[in-house]
Amino acid sequence: MKKALALWLLVSAAMIGYTQVKSPEQFLGYKIGTRYTPHYNVVNYFKEIAATASNMVKLEEYGRTNEGRPLLLAYIALPDNLARLEQIRLNNLRLAGIANDKAAPDEKGPAIVWLSYNVHGNETSSSEAAMLTLYELVNPANAKTKEWLKNTVIIIDPCINPDGRDRYVNWFNSVVGLTPNAQPFTREHSEPWPGGRSNHYNFDLNRDWAWQTQVESQQRLAKYSQWLPQIHVDYHEQGYNEPYYFAPAAEPFHEVITPWQREFQVLIGKNNAKYFDENGWLFFTKERFDLFYPSYGDTYPIYRGAIGMTYEQGGHSRGGAAVINEDGDTLTLWDRLYHHFTTGMATIEVSSQNAGKLVGEFKKYYDKARTSPPGEFKAYVVKADAGDKLTRLKKMLSRNGIDWSYANAATYTGLNYFTAKSEAFKTVQGDIVINANQPNANLVDVLFERTSKLSDSATYDITAWSLPFVYGLNTYGLNAYVTATTKELSIVAPPQGKASLAYAVRWNGLHSARFLAELLKKKVKVRFSEEPFTAAGEQFERGTLLIARTSNAALGESLHTIVADASTLTNVHCYAIGSGYVEKGFDFGSGKVRIINAPKVTLLAGDGVSSLGMGEVWHFLEKELGYPVNIVWTSDLNGNVLKQTDVLILPDGNYRLFGDKAMNDNLKEWVSNGGKIIAIEGAVSQLSRAEWGIKQKEDKKDDKKDEKKDDYSMLKRYENRERDYLPGFNPGSIFKVELDNSHPLAFGYDNFYYTLKQDDNIYEFFKDGNWNVGIIKKDNQVAGFVGARLKEKLKDGVLFGVQDYGRGSVVYLADNPLFRNFWENGKLLFCNAVFLVGQ
Repeated sequence: MKKALALWLLVSAAMIGYTQVKSPEQFLGYKIGTRYTPHYNVVNYFKEIAATASNMVKLEEYGRTNEGRPLLLAYIALPDNLARLEQIRLNNLRLAGIANDKAAPDEKGPAIVWLSYNVHGNETSSSEAAMLTLYELVNPANAKTKEWLKNTVIIIDPCINPDGRDRYVNWFNSVVGLTPNAQPFTREHSEPWPGGRSNHYNFDLNRDWAWQTQVESQQRLAKYSQWLPQIHVDYHEQGYNEPYYFAPAAEPFHEVITPWQREFQVLIGKNNAKYFDENGWLFFTKERFDLFYPSYGDTYPIYRGAIGMTYEQGGHSRGGAAVINEDGDTLTLWDRLYHHFTTGMATIEVSSQNAGKLVGEFKKYYDKARTSPPGEFKAYVVKADAGDKLTRLKKMLSRNGIDWSYANAATYTGLNYFTAKSEAFKTVQGDIVINANQPNANLVDVLFERTSKLSDSATYDITAWSLPFVYGLNTYGLNAYVTATTKELSIVAPPQGKASLAYAVRWNGLHSARFLAELLKKKVKVRFSEEPFTAAGEQFERGTLLIARTSNAALGESLHTIVADASTLTNVHCYAIGSGYVEKGFDFGSGKVRIINAPKVTLLAGDGVSSLGMGEVWHFLEKELGYPVNIVWTSDLNGNVLKQTDVLILPDGNYRLFGDKAMNDNLKEWVSNGGKIIAIEGAVSQLSRAEWGIKQKEDKKDDKKDEKKDDYSMLKRYENRERDYLPGFNPGSIFKVELDNSHPLAFGYDNFYYTLKQDDNIYEFFKDGNWNVGIIKKDNQVAGFVGARLKEKLKDGVLFGVQDYGRGSVVYLADNPLFRNFWENGKLLFCNAVFLVGQ
């Protein structure tokens, strides 16, 4: 009797809680879909549900954005599963073989479904759908969802990108009238630069899953790695004329994707299609959105054992709250969010129906990864560098849950990534080993693959990202596992004495540039050597920084403290030098040792500028380098701004200012008087067209050969129209660049560099004393897809060059050295452009 009474009281208490659960409309005071909900109210609604349905919902703040907005996860489960949520999490890690304990996994554990909304801030319908999804999962009147929750745990991230979402929502709410205007040409359908797609630093968070350069990604992926769901859905929007897209995805699929992962995509797609067919909604599958590039919200989860999928609803920023599409139909915000809500429910349903199979296959995935890993090699040895690139790689590997260890001294034979030849080599202190037989073997294979194997060359993103080339670290692929390793490395740092004359710091990595930035901000005078030298028994290469006490006499004894503090902060070693008379090379008073004048840097933003390209420079200068930058609208660039600028950075873009003869002449005069322009990607093309002195290399055709062709060769089939562009297509491939490392733009590098090339732009060699610092020669493609026609063009030209222009200079970076801020080996090149060129 007592047990029955206790059970009745428990059920009654639960029902009382259920009756208090408010729908989004009841809480917000308006029907969702009639207007946009600011992020704070999305958060408030999730808090409301977590409080009133606390036996089914747990809310966790896992981080904050750059602008201080909370990042949330909601865990939804039946009361008994919610009470043992931590045990479920740990059991899931046991299934993957990565839990710290040794307990055997329960192979009947619930399947974990993770739904991620609003990674692109101006694809706003999905956060609205997240609120409706949460409500229906706990709604006491919805018996179906309670049935599904018997063997599933649902994780909802209602908004991955709150800063971008609010940028769009606040703008839209400020321009919309009493009634949304569905005409697509009205102002509410044209958001201003930079748009809400990206985060605070104008980064596309959907391309950052593996690289984790952004604070949102870092915090989210740390939590993701603690759960490793079996299902992950990434919600998006596309153009408002497009119908809905859901899995199965398009080719190419990466070769490590398992038959089960392919099969379940089809199963999910068919279940989604059932509901769309019932409602008469159009959709498409197996087109456009492939599964290859590893840093998306669908591919990254796949490479970590999940069924990862992208769902795309028509709408996007131009959808507004209502829009008339090309078919003459009006697409509303309600339509968009309800479509997303429907696929979410359908995905949970089919996951519940197949929960046992999902969990079983998840375990098989990780079991096979540990016992029979895929890929060309059994192990990878990454050689230690003199700078900090390996340190940065180790951090990236650890963030992704990839096991690595230090190599003991031994001799091995392996394939050298840089020479593509099998060689004998010795491991030394600091080299690291990544053995393939580990839980994340598939991710290791994808990130370290030397060449991309494309089943279809019409891919959605870059086709090459091999980490040895990204970081510029010599790596060997081995055909056997390496067992002689250690987890800890004991390195005794050499003492950093107090200099009687000067301090020397090697210029060999981003940490050197950060050290320089710290000193310049504190008004310390710093020099650099243009030539190698030997002093105090140490060999120093070009670019070495020198901080002389005589030049900084005004700082007195505080100079040592400033240098020591900067050294500790940036992890560089300072050598105390007692004499300006060097053993080899040029003495410190030589003209070969030049002063670095702390540059006042201006970065252009606004109409015509790529927001992503601008964001890469902004984030790098502010967050990684720690150096001040003045950001100026292109429309505000004038003589007064130029007077207060030493370095003008032109990110990728299409600048109107070069079409303005007066402005173009003003810029030329400013450079000739000592200014410096750093032009990146598209800005280089524009300077070429504005006749600044760099000339685009033309695609020379064999006229005689062309004359022999008959007219039939020009005929094309309409059905092949999407593939006819492939011979001239370069989605992103790696090329080897030959460097003149005697020039300051290439200080700190060997005589080569690996660049990511995404276009066909290549320039004629400079003449008349200007500098061809980075060039492509014949057959220098290393990895990735390049159309046959482009491959013939991309040779024997310059990509990185410096033009002396009066007393100033122009630095041309035809390829982006800061690409998505994960192209680590390009960062020092950019620093050279800012600090060393033209001094």
